[in-house]
Amino acid sequence: MSQSKIELFVPGRLCLLGEHSDWAGMHRVMNSAIIPGYAIVSGLEQGIYATAEKSAEFVVESDLEIYRQEVLECEMDTEKLIEIAKEGGFFSYVAGVASYINENYSVGGVRIKITRMDLPIKSGLSSSAAICVLVARAFNQLYGLKLNTNGEMLAAFRGEQRTPSRCGRLDQACAFGTKPVFMKFDGTEVSARSIQIGTTFYWVVADLKSSKDTVKILSDLNGCYPFAQNEKECLVQEALGADNERFVSEAMQYLEKGDAEGLGELMVEFQKNFDKKVAPACPDQLAAPILHSVLNDIKIKHWTYGAKGVGSQGDGTVQFLAKNEESRDALIAYLKEEKGMPAFSLTLRPEKRIKRAIIPVAGFGTRLYPVTRGIKKAFLPLVDKDGLLKPALLILLEQLNEAGIEDVCLVVGPNEQAEYESFFEPMEEEHIQKLSPEKREYEKKIVRIGKGITYVCQTERLGFGHAVYQCKEFAKGEPVLLLLGDMVYQSFEEKNCMEQMVDAYEKYGKTMVSIHKISVEEAEHYGILYGQWEDERETLMKVECMKEKPGLDYANEYLKVHSARKGDSCYAVFGQYILTPAVFEELRKNIEAGNYSKGEIQLTDALDAVREKEGMYAYEINGKSFDTGLPEIYRKTFWKFGK
Repeated sequence: MSQSKIELFVPGRLCLLGEHSDWAGMHRVMNSAIIPGYAIVSGLEQGIYATAEKSAEFVVESDLEIYRQEVLECEMDTEKLIEIAKEGGFFSYVAGVASYINENYSVGGVRIKITRMDLPIKSGLSSSAAICVLVARAFNQLYGLKLNTNGEMLAAFRGEQRTPSRCGRLDQACAFGTKPVFMKFDGTEVSARSIQIGTTFYWVVADLKSSKDTVKILSDLNGCYPFAQNEKECLVQEALGADNERFVSEAMQYLEKGDAEGLGELMVEFQKNFDKKVAPACPDQLAAPILHSVLNDIKIKHWTYGAKGVGSQGDGTVQFLAKNEESRDALIAYLKEEKGMPAFSLTLRPEKRIKRAIIPVAGFGTRLYPVTRGIKKAFLPLVDKDGLLKPALLILLEQLNEAGIEDVCLVVGPNEQAEYESFFEPMEEEHIQKLSPEKREYEKKIVRIGKGITYVCQTERLGFGHAVYQCKEFAKGEPVLLLLGDMVYQSFEEKNCMEQMVDAYEKYGKTMVSIHKISVEEAEHYGILYGQWEDERETLMKVECMKEKPGLDYANEYLKVHSARKGDSCYAVFGQYILTPAVFEELRKNIEAGNYSKGEIQLTDALDAVREKEGMYAYEINGKSFDTGLPEIYRKTFWKFGK
């Protein structure tokens, strides 16, 4: 799938620990005795913003002062682009990526306009890698190249390799966004996974307002590989190999346990080891007098647990782990006012496990008339796997309870709340006495579940998105799980479908839609998601587009997702969503602006806006969803569910 004009943002990246180990690990292709590289990397809140559209040529321009109104215009000619890449400078990076894309894919040109940049350049924060990823992403989205995040990283890396900088694979980690990740570099193989941290960590990053020659640093250190010829080269390989492996392993433990003090002390130890074993290989650049004057500043030590250099090290950028929020603010003020060093914060917070869920149940249930004259559609009965005949809503609530969801919001219509509340009220004692001991315990469970329910009323029937937006206050600015009121779910594994969804969100941290595989012929009956697989198991998809009930020809040509494991298929919405605060913000905008689709406020419109701005994932649930919203489908659900 391709798009006409897009907005892009790619953040810089901060290597918390493990710099230089990425390219060092690549030398394993020549010397298997070299230990793989390991690093902990986090995206920043600062980065590069741009717009991109198709063009006959490759054009990069900007009104920003930093670019001095210079414009790159070049034919989509691989050799000409490579020549520009070899010249060095800012345009070399974008030309290098464009040359790689042009050489390997059938594309036209793009026009990229950089609209904003709050990321310092030449400071070890991967501004060059960020622009490389941005160019790769522009081609990918505009021409539908079907690259996942790793594919964009590879294109950015190959492009940057055509410039004089010769940076390693760690820099392109900015493609993952602002979530901290653990990375491993083994020869040409790169793997990454998210890190779940145990507490809030307060980093401060400062520009040392000096200079360093990154190309020389990399050249000198690369000279120590692949086979060490003397003690100096042995020490470099030791520091970037076995020592680095230990440091990163211990840092992971401190992050996951939430031990900021231990991590700070480890940062100090890491820097000392780097100065002792690596710096002598490039003393004119890595002696870094300005960096070390800041690291040894007594006032700064009062506010921090530890500090170290950034990126290729040298007098470029420094990072500090502040003791708390107040220390962070004081440190930033001191660096700016006393040292004249621009500084900004990076706050890493633990992902909150999703504790809230929303279920819209408002409506008469016209398609189920006349039974809905006397019973709410959410109370239609089903036999659960434990043999009990239960209302469909109760099955959902039990599964949410199993998944650790503590609070549930039911969206009801006018005058409907009392009917729902009455179901969860304790029965009269004479009825309880007629129940078996097991069912008496179950009765207590029903009442307990009812106490965790909040109700909001949708007074106007303005669509599914409008119903969901009524729960904005309930969400409290946190991600929430959304279920459909006329669906029930059956898992094919130990974790139920809600647990699978919550676990997937905690691992990847973006707005998420559950999906299931269907045939192309069925696509016209569903909302279809299309994208590229992000993981080897092919369960996580980076969504590129969403189409509601597409025609057969369109689905067959544009919406089949390639799968090496399962064959090319279409993927439909399964009926579970993780909504981030950004989704509620888009719903608010649409409601206030009166942006209706087919006469209603649609959730799909808000999701698509978030996908364009922040990215969105789809996750394939190992289970099956059952519909209760139509008589014939309900009949099938009644016989098949729970078996």
